[in-house]
This record gives sequence, structure tokens and C-alpha cells, in this order.
Amino acid sequence: MTVETDRAGSARSGTPPPGPSWPDEIRARVRVRIDDTVRRRCAEHVHSMAGDEFVAGVLTDFVGRGKYLRSMFGYLGWRAAAPDSPAALHAVAGLELLHAFALLQDDVMDASPLRRGRPTVHVQLAAWHHEQGLSGCPDRFGESGAVLLGDLCLVWAEQAMRESGLPAAALDRGWPRYDAMRSELAVGQFADLLNDARRIPSLDEVMDVLRRKSGNYTVRRPLELGAAMAGAGDELLALLGDYGTMVGEAFQMRDDVLGVLGTDATGKSAGDDLTERKATSLVVLARELAGTATRGRLDALLQGDRDQPVDVAGARLLIESTGAPRRIEELISTRVQGALRLVDGAVADGRLGEDVAGVLRAMAVRCADRIA
Repeated sequence: MTVETDRAGSARSGTPPPGPSWPDEIRARVRVRIDDTVRRRCAEHVHSMAGDEFVAGVLTDFVGRGKYLRSMFGYLGWRAAAPDSPAALHAVAGLELLHAFALLQDDVMDASPLRRGRPTVHVQLAAWHHEQGLSGCPDRFGESGAVLLGDLCLVWAEQAMRESGLPAAALDRGWPRYDAMRSELAVGQFADLLNDARRIPSLDEVMDVLRRKSGNYTVRRPLELGAAMAGAGDELLALLGDYGTMVGEAFQMRDDVLGVLGTDATGKSAGDDLTERKATSLVVLARELAGTATRGRLDALLQGDRDQPVDVAGARLLIESTGAPRRIEELISTRVQGALRLVDGAVADGRLGEDVAGVLRAMAVRCADRIA
């Protein structure tokens, strides 16, 4: 599809072409859609059980507090090949429910107390169980309940796509990408478990999990999904896939930096990854760059008893002494610059319109810097 046709389609729909405020506009549209979807589904399925209002409120609040990155990239993929479409936006909005599923279960697996600055859902459910004076273990109830609410979100995510209003042919082009996205997420999560249980992984192994569990799932697969549903050709799909791989890796490496050295809008405390003794890209890179004595101390950090407190300040100084934070910043920058070069080249040869390209550039920087 030519750039001229794309712009004409936007004009006919009454929606302006992508510009500086476009991410915020799309985020607002997705949020309204998802909020309505969760409320309707809860009214349909949750209303008849005890605690229905509390559960619906917890779930609606949780789903509504995201950054909407996956739906944003999904819709950018669509807009790279087709005009504005409310039905397409409704379809990719379902990715936020898929993300909610992943976060709910991830928080249980990691025993995380906070998500997005508030108690995690399993913690909230455990507190409610205690307040209601119910029998059994509150923590076990909270964990089981969060897993089941995650299952609901997984079902509703696919339902949102099916009921989006997109033609069956468009959805059929997207399902293989959607299936790959879900499978990679699960396999990446399992590989992460194996890394934690077996031994200290290599940086290559950590990067492989990073791509499966977060990088592809956050950027590449949503872009490909949206573009495939729009009928994009192989060349455009490959371009968006390469861009997505680089930006997705930058996004997760930034998350790993923040998990050791800083805070971010997810609401997690600085140093969480150290407290949980996670073998993230920054920590494992520090180990590979370290001398013998420092490597031994890092091994003790990673392999120590997780019930014992970690000297977070000391661990940070140890990691910084290896030069790993500086090297990670270089790796992030390399990936962002590579993604920006891909976009510039696609504009130069006519594969991308400047309007969509401008948003792809801005999103690359946002993801690498974790700008809300």
C-alpha cells in the first residue's frame, strides 16, 4: 500500500495520521476499550460468586494501569500497511489482556509484593481472604486466585480479537503470529525457571530467555501481528521483525538495569532483582567481566539462600566495579541506533511512510529509556 493511500484512509476515517501525540491518543483509545471489555466480562462471568465486586474491582484496576506497549506496537504494525481502523485497534487491544495474564502469573512465580506501585493481585486477594475470616491459608488462596484470574484474562484476550469486527481473513493472517507470541512467552518463562534452578547461566542463555520472554513478546510479535492482519508483504514483515527484535532487547536490558540500579514506572523497588538473586543480563554480564575474586562474590550472590537478605548496596557497588552498567548502556544504544537506521532506510526506499516512521523512532527511544 502506498503512503498516499494510507494517508487518504486516515483522512476518510476522521483520525489524523500518526504524529507526536499519536501514542497518547492510541493509549487512551485502548484504555477505554479494555476497561469496557473487562467490566463487561466480569459482569458476565464473575457476578454470581462471593466477593464478585471486590474481584472485579481488583482485576479492572490491574488491567487499566499498564503502559499499553503491546497494543501500541500491534497497531503500529497495522498502520504500517493499512489505514486507521477501529476494528484493528479493538483486535490489538486484546494484547493488554494477554499481558495481564502474563503479569498475574509472573508475580505469583516470583512472589512479588508490588506491581505498578501497588500490592500485587495475589497479595490483595490474600489480604481480602484474611479480612473476610475465610478458612485455609490466605497466601495459598491469593496465589491460586491470581492464577485463575490470569486464566480469565488469557481467554478474554483471544475473545477480544475474535469479536473485534475485523474480517475473518484478516484474523486468519494474524493467528499464527498470535500463537507464536503466546508459545514463546510460555517457553521463555520456563527457560527462566530452568536457569534459576540449574546453575548460573551464560550471557547467551540469558539473552535467549530475554528475547523469548520479553523482547519478542513486547515489540516484535505485536508489530508482526498487526502488520500480518493488515495484509503486509514479507518484506515489510521482515523489516518490522528486525526492528522489533532490536527494540525489544533494548527494552528488557533497560528493565534489567532498573532492577538493579534504579526505579521505574512499574512501581517495583530499586534492587528487586538483587533481592531475588535473579540472573539478569546486567548481573551475568558483570560476572563475565569480573576478575576471579569479584566473580566468586557474584556467584555467592546468585547462588545464595533466597530466604537470606541481600546487601543490595554492596551488590550494586560490586556490579558497578566490573564496568557492566556502562557496557549494557552501549548494548542498548547499539540496538536503538540499529532500529533507527532500519526505519530511516525504509522511509528512503518507500517501504514506510514518514508518519508511521516517526512514531517507530519515538517508540524505540521510549522503550530504551523506559519513558512512561
